Amino acid sequence: MADTLNALIRLLISATYVKDMDLADPRDALALTLEQSFTTGTGSGQANLIFHDQRQLADGVSEDLDLYGGLTNAFGVALNFAKIKAMVIKNLSTTQTLSVGGAAATQFSNWVANVNDVVVLPPGSFLCLVNLAGYAVTSILDLLKIANSAGAVCDYEIILIGNGA
Repeated sequence: MADTLNALIRLLISATYVKDMDLADPRDALALTLEQSFTTGTGSGQANLIFHDQRQLADGVSEDLDLYGGLTNAFGVALNFAKIKAMVIKNLSTTQTLSVGGAAATQFSNWVANVNDVVVLPPGSFLCLVNLAGYAVTSILDLLKIANSAGAVCDYEIILIGNGA
């Protein structure tokens, strides 16, 4: 029996803005659901690898996640991502800021404009990227840097969905 991966990413946005007026309170209501499912495979909208973890970085420390051979799945199997189809990173800290991207060398960087670019995640924030075709990873360009600002320990969650070579 072959390994299978089925995944669904769903982002629900529900907001109501009320303008306080004298006789009536006008409302602007928004209800929007964005979702993408992935079935087993390597084509557009398909994936066959998943990595998820809750991690901790000490005060002022960073780590380079090796997307091609440096991570293992829940079954202890080394993952060699060829493409990242979805990346979700949640900063669990209430005080610390995380930076995502900008590894010193061999950067996984085609999801940003420049190899030195970083996305700053203030306390409690999250990043969610979905690309049906995927962001290419190679055995050479495969380091995703996660850095903790100075001050205290920082916990974060990360989910990577993609496909292997």
